[in-house]
Amino acid sequence: MKSKTFKLITFAFLMFFAAPQLFAHALWIETKAVGTKGKAQEISVYFGEFSENDITKADKWFSDLKDFSLVVISPSKKETKLTSKALENKYQAFFTPDEDGVYTIVMQHTVKDVYGTMKLDYNSSATVVVGNKNAGNSIAANTNKIAVFSENADAAKKDSKITGVASYEGAIAKETKIKVIAPNGWEKELWTNEKGEFSFTPIWSGNYMVEYAHTDKSSGEHNGKKYDEIWKMATYQIVVK
Repeated sequence: MKSKTFKLITFAFLMFFAAPQLFAHALWIETKAVGTKGKAQEISVYFGEFSENDITKADKWFSDLKDFSLVVISPSKKETKLTSKALENKYQAFFTPDEDGVYTIVMQHTVKDVYGTMKLDYNSSATVVVGNKNAGNSIAANTNKIAVFSENADAAKKDSKITGVASYEGAIAKETKIKVIAPNGWEKELWTNEKGEFSFTPIWSGNYMVEYAHTDKSSGEHNGKKYDEIWKMATYQIVVK
């Protein structure tokens, strides 16, 4: 009896500490911020801990994470589902722009398994400017329920202020915490204002990740397992020149 009780306590202890480790990781999209009409644009989807440069190999992704949905939304709001293939440390997809304007790539996945008492919902997006920014250059183009966006991500430069906006459930995310992660792993927490806006000034060149996490205190059942909250994460990459 003591042995069985000890095993149960040990399992609960491990789940308590292991679950946060899993959902602390994120899915994110990487692609070039500028595309060319008629030329294939590569989209890469990674999973891991961006701040630690810790990328999980594609065949080691947990649960059904590999079954994510990847969609490209054209400047004229045409949606095209993309098919991705697994490489060593990422999933890869392509699309070919045929319009001028801003394309929005959105990734979403609700994990099949409940971890601890939490349902996990991963989201990521990227924007690609083709020719001009006259159409599609808005967070409203993003169909995910939680999102981050910058209308000048294609022109981000070191030592120049970058502005962005966050949204949740179709509305701007007021006074919400945002995290910015620099290429060297340095992190800074920001808060959006009444308009859902945030800003930061990068002091290094390279890939920055903006993360927005929200925990919804609602309970229910997911694939036969009970949960007490839903953890949602949105990521958005900005390449600083």
